[in-house]
Amino acid sequence: MTSEGGPGLVRTVLVWWRESAARSGQFSTAQQFWQRLYDFARESMPDRRRRRYGDVDYDWQYRVNTTGATVGWRDRLLGEFLSPYQPTEPGLFHEMLSSLQIDYPAFTFIDLGSGKGRALLMAADYPFKKIVGVEVLPSLHQAALENIGHYESPSRRCQSIVSICGDARHFELPAEPTVLYLFNPLPEAALREVVERLENSLRFHRRPLWVLYHNPLLEDLVARADILEKVGGTHQYAIFRSRL
Repeated sequence: MTSEGGPGLVRTVLVWWRESAARSGQFSTAQQFWQRLYDFARESMPDRRRRRYGDVDYDWQYRVNTTGATVGWRDRLLGEFLSPYQPTEPGLFHEMLSSLQIDYPAFTFIDLGSGKGRALLMAADYPFKKIVGVEVLPSLHQAALENIGHYESPSRRCQSIVSICGDARHFELPAEPTVLYLFNPLPEAALREVVERLENSLRFHRRPLWVLYHNPLLEDLVARADILEKVGGTHQYAIFRSRL
């Protein structure tokens, strides 16, 4: 896997199959495989694509391209075996961030699996020290760069926004106060690696760190980290912070 070419489709499927089979067995994995192909084919139908344009209000307002409707077939198929691209709903995002009682200028905001960068742009409404996105798919990363370049908003309070094309599993968290945003960005095995690296980072560099986990399908995996404690959330998200 390279940052230039992004993850290969065949290799991604093979890794997914191996990890799924180790957990669930070959038969269950085969069922899941065909179900994902069926879901991909169904979502490729014209009526389904039109439905995906329901998320464009934000794009119209700020003249950017963060919708999931324009994601190409290859990246959508990769998403079936990594994590499907879906932009964050603005109202829910601000509900999560505004609930944090923090000194924003002391914190870096990091989005692992940042896609086209909508969460990065919305985070700029808060006076973070800086904002960083990490996205493995080059086409989505390129869209994020273009959106960052075009973004203008009277409510913007952070000018430092960076998008990095790379694998979230290998991203080194900065040794500074951090708000880490996860929109269910990774399959189970990869998220486990990220949580392990997060635990090691916090043990070596004790610091305030918050995790905003949107669509927390694997919340139990994050909750197992004994250096984190859950402090809030709803059925749509979970909020954790480092134990100091």
